[in-house]
Amino acid sequence: MNIKKTLKISGVALLLIVIGLAGRAYFALKEAGLIPRKDYETVAPHIPAMRHPAVLVLNKTNGFIHKEGIPAADAMLKRIVAAQGWDVFITDNAASHNAEVLKQFDLVVWNNVSGDVLTVEQRSALKSWLEQGGAWLGLHASGGDFSYDWDWFAETLIGTQFIGHTLDPQFQDADVHLANTELALTSHLRSPWRIAQEEWYAFASNPRDKGYEILLTLDESSYITNGENWMGINDRMEGEHPIAWRHTLGKGRVFYSAIGHQAATYNIPEYQMLVSKAMSWLLSPGLSDTE
Repeated sequence: MNIKKTLKISGVALLLIVIGLAGRAYFALKEAGLIPRKDYETVAPHIPAMRHPAVLVLNKTNGFIHKEGIPAADAMLKRIVAAQGWDVFITDNAASHNAEVLKQFDLVVWNNVSGDVLTVEQRSALKSWLEQGGAWLGLHASGGDFSYDWDWFAETLIGTQFIGHTLDPQFQDADVHLANTELALTSHLRSPWRIAQEEWYAFASNPRDKGYEILLTLDESSYITNGENWMGINDRMEGEHPIAWRHTLGKGRVFYSAIGHQAATYNIPEYQMLVSKAMSWLLSPGLSDTE
């Protein structure tokens, strides 16, 4: 076999290896959710008869998939709902966000939802339902993403844009402080509250500037931040660094907590109590913001 033919065969073999490795890497990234998807449901799931208060939990992921965090949060939510005597329906079908289905529920929880998950009609249904007196609770990734294509979601529902999280190291112990020690919602927490091995989000602005009520803040001096990296990802904020907040939206109520990447976090009694209290506040329009 001459040298030219050998080199040609070797080149083809090398190309096939590179293509194979690239394909494996692509599917691995897609499986992890690191490549955003555009998968939308248009047929709603069957909803059984629900007692009120009724809670709808959405686990839809078109972005990063929290494979351990989502089931851990679902288990926590089931425990809370059972203890309160409420009804719950858990689904990854975003077509559940239509007017007919939403009117059967009092509270919608987005459990680590990622990416762009709602059609234009579904967005409109959720927005209208909220403004007319619905309630929405978002956990961790539900407010921490770049890949949704819905300005109202970041600017109004969450109140700010996610800009990144800790990366080096990604998971760290950090001190969380109460923004207001007089609130019943956070009265069970000590300040500072040390949370172990979590991923800490940063945001482009402070929702307090829009009149939203900050509940918990991060002490950046208690963990390692690296600022903005070469990819434009930032883990640091100027001034107050909020990590959980609430606000009203028309006649509706909203609560968001950026805490919750790790499955173990959903087993922390203090965090379970915080989410339980937040759900009670969301479902009790008669409670004032100081309660």
